[in-house]
Amino acid sequence: MNITGNMIQGGEKMTIFIVVILTISSIGLIATVLLQSGKSAGMSGSIAGAGEQVFGKSAAKGMEGLFSKLSILAAVLFLVSSLALCIYLK
Repeated sequence: MNITGNMIQGGEKMTIFIVVILTISSIGLIATVLLQSGKSAGMSGSIAGAGEQVFGKSAAKGMEGLFSKLSILAAVLFLVSSLALCIYLK
């Protein structure tokens, strides 16, 4: 029931569900991006980056790899839920 005492309709339930998913994914996306470490540090980072391209770099390990994958998941979930909300409300 909503504030006025009326039952929530099925369409309103779907809208609320999509908005909740959108909110959770946006908070998750913000958190994972802020928790990631920087990839470069000014000019020294750009020079080191060129060296890594020549000699290669091992895959991301530990928490950096986890945050990278979680941010991709949150971004995809955010995109899909925002598109679903736009299509559903159209």
